[in-house]
Amino acid sequence: MADIWQSAMDHAVAIARKAGEVVREALRDDRKVMTKSSSVDLVTQTDQRVEQLIIQSVKEKFPTHKFIGEESVAAGEACDLTDSPTWIIDPIDGTTNFVHSFPFVAVSIGFSVNNQTEFGVVYSCLEDKMFTARRGKGAFCNGEPLQVSDQEDIKQSIIATEFGSNRDPEAVDKIFSSLRNILCIPVHGVRSAGTAAINMCLVASGCVEAYYEIGIHVWDVAAGSLIVSEAGGVLMDVEGGEVDLMSRRIVAANSRTIAERIVKEIESFSLPRDDAPTKH
Repeated sequence: MADIWQSAMDHAVAIARKAGEVVREALRDDRKVMTKSSSVDLVTQTDQRVEQLIIQSVKEKFPTHKFIGEESVAAGEACDLTDSPTWIIDPIDGTTNFVHSFPFVAVSIGFSVNNQTEFGVVYSCLEDKMFTARRGKGAFCNGEPLQVSDQEDIKQSIIATEFGSNRDPEAVDKIFSSLRNILCIPVHGVRSAGTAAINMCLVASGCVEAYYEIGIHVWDVAAGSLIVSEAGGVLMDVEGGEVDLMSRRIVAANSRTIAERIVKEIESFSLPRDDAPTKH
């Protein structure tokens, strides 16, 4: 049976690579920095340029498809994930990294139909690593198969997380309480790449055993979540149970055993869902 979304996936890989070239060129030039929700929630002209590049290219080839793009939502467009074929785009995952030339910056493209992610593409621009996954067909990096770690002992594990742009003292207290709980298990270490998409690809690659975060958005994790699943990993909500990509919280791990232990240690807190109405 023919894979009806293969041409869309091929296009996603090609446009992600082209977007990566734009990112690398911009790193050599002056990077004008702006802010969104706060002084630490950054956006650059390159974020906006790359998102428009991807959306325009997809519109020309697939004119009936819908979009959820980080910068489009920031500008006031709705964040609606429906049954329609939908491209979920983070033009630069790791904008703060990009601003500071910290070498982990990704273009992330997820593709959903009937509220199910069909493929995910994460291009780590500066590493020139193309992570891909197609539902039911495995996950790959530069064409080589990915497999999560087989480590079942969390005390022998590395855990990835991020601290986000929320500086509300109560949220920060819970973030650091969770971090303290994880460190004191004890684990081998905690790492932070500065990009959710790359953190999830590290789980898929077997480099870290788990990644968790509260405060991410659907465009941060739509592609990476499928890459983790197709590499043999598991996804879970931070309070246990099935993950909801619109909920802004996730645990991605190599196994249910590790995921459940992470859930046990996390201090959760609530944030508006990605599909909640917002004021601009």
